Amino acid sequence: MKVATSYVSAALVACSTFASASYALAASASPQNVQIGFAAPLTGGQAHYGADFRSGVELAIADMNATKPVIGGQPVQFVLNAQDDQADPRTGTTVAQKLVDDGVVAVIGHYNSGTSIPAAPIYAKAGIPEVAMATAPSYTRLGLPTTFRLLTSDTQLGSVLGEYVAKGLKFKRLAIVDDRTAYGQGVAEEFAKAAKAAGATIVDQEYTTDKAVDFRAILTKIKSADVDAVFYGGADTQAAPMLKQMRSLAIKAVLIGPDMLQSENLIKIAGGAAEGTLAASEGSPLAQMPGGSAFAEHYKAHFSKPVELYAPYAYDGTMAVFNAMKKADSTDPRVFLTALKSTNMKGVTTSELSYDNYGDLKYGGVTVYKVANGKWVPLQTVGTK
Repeated sequence: MKVATSYVSAALVACSTFASASYALAASASPQNVQIGFAAPLTGGQAHYGADFRSGVELAIADMNATKPVIGGQPVQFVLNAQDDQADPRTGTTVAQKLVDDGVVAVIGHYNSGTSIPAAPIYAKAGIPEVAMATAPSYTRLGLPTTFRLLTSDTQLGSVLGEYVAKGLKFKRLAIVDDRTAYGQGVAEEFAKAAKAAGATIVDQEYTTDKAVDFRAILTKIKSADVDAVFYGGADTQAAPMLKQMRSLAIKAVLIGPDMLQSENLIKIAGGAAEGTLAASEGSPLAQMPGGSAFAEHYKAHFSKPVELYAPYAYDGTMAVFNAMKKADSTDPRVFLTALKSTNMKGVTTSELSYDNYGDLKYGGVTVYKVANGKWVPLQTVGTK
């Protein structure tokens, strides 16, 4: 028995010595660069969304590199390959192919549903996971194994807002305008279904584009319908001038929309016309996130500015990719993809970040906000964990 014990002890010491030597050898080697792809609008009217999104990815990469990671016995350094898709579907597919050709192992992006959806088959063919900000329900229903979502889908976002407006605020006569993008149209449809199910009536439905700046013809028609509220499916780039034009036409209806609180942009542009505006946004307010306060301090120390909106979600999604690589002990996307699918981690935004079989978040959550005294004030949060 003594001999056996001594043998085992010696074997353990030898293994430990070998492991330490192997780690030291790996640590002394030059790190291998591993590219993380990123795609979002970095120019044009939605550039402020893209910049906010990108900052979360950059911070996650900086934090991961600070740990001096060794994966598959090789020291690695993650580098960002950021591309501007201009919120344009055609540019999005061009950018997607470039990222694949450049050899990225994962893509955090795209931002828009209209770019994420056509780009998805390109990444899937290469076996590269795409962790997108896209909220259109169809994004994760393409039948592809590589699609993941950073935020709650429009199904939940539109549903929560539609029910809240009809039941909570008792608004019964509603008009809907959408910008005909995959995102705007999708969230408007979900809002309409939920509002009607809760007892409201859609008395007018109008359409515009995500490049429009003059909405007076649409608004004049809406004014004659005597509505309680106008829902706009689109971005704050159009919602802000729409609000100002509503007030100039003496339309007293409340403007309602999803995701209009980025960078305080709507309030900056619309000024006092924004008072009373409602918006729903995915997830919880930063202060209510499990890791929100610590992240806010860390972010400010790194970038010398406060967190805006999307950075915490981008950070969590990027960290989920890193954790999958560590779990699989590989930077090969075809190897770590399975580990990514089984993600279950505590993040900044949620106490349990995990995906369902489609790649949707199991616990997304939605918060309804209102502009009061020039600030977005949270009214209600549902579905978080």
